[in-house]
Amino acid sequence: GVGKSLLAKTIHRASERKSGALVQINCAAIPESLIESELFGYEAGSFTGADSKGKAGLLEIAQGGTVFLDEISELPLHLQSKLLGVIQDKEFYRVGGRRVQQADIRLIAATNKDLAELVSNGRFREDLYYRLNVVPITIPPLRRRPEDIPMLIQHFTEKYNRKYNSYKRFSESLIDQLMRMPWKGNIRELENVVERSIVTSSGNYISAEKVSIPGLDKDESGNRRLKDRLAEKEREILL
Repeated sequence: GVGKSLLAKTIHRASERKSGALVQINCAAIPESLIESELFGYEAGSFTGADSKGKAGLLEIAQGGTVFLDEISELPLHLQSKLLGVIQDKEFYRVGGRRVQQADIRLIAATNKDLAELVSNGRFREDLYYRLNVVPITIPPLRRRPEDIPMLIQHFTEKYNRKYNSYKRFSESLIDQLMRMPWKGNIRELENVVERSIVTSSGNYISAEKVSIPGLDKDESGNRRLKDRLAEKEREILL
């Protein structure tokens, strides 16, 4: 929920491979029995239930483009070895195939786990780890970059105002309070809060008193100066 997919798309669109495909696969969302054929494709009749014409894998579809492997830590060990071969030799075989397939791709991998720790525990290949760890990018959780929250709130407010044909906006005091929340669900949680607030609040001015947000301290406004509270109420009335 910190924005890994968005960053991968940004890298792809800013690169010389932007005219190629961006193929994304979540290694944790596909059953282990299927992920190999999804990645590498398969030849006709290679296993029970296989398409009679065979099928191109995501690595083939992404030729000249980018492959984004999300949750790479969930990739089974035997496929980690095969992926290492793709990175080193830039070629692979389909499941049940004998013809070499070329791999002209950029590979972006992401995880929310500590791969170095998984390597030490024998759950991730050390050689693959060092092959992947060429240009590491660490995205901090939302709670460690609260300065992003007002911009994200504005972005999601505009998005859901268009969706629901509304003209709502968040009060400055509510935004200040949201900046101090822990956001364990990161940007995804913030987006859900913005959408829920727009759907359930009455009026076009969203304040803490008008919405139900888990973890929000509505009494915190009592610690603010009377002058600031009166100014905000006046602004709300004028709006």
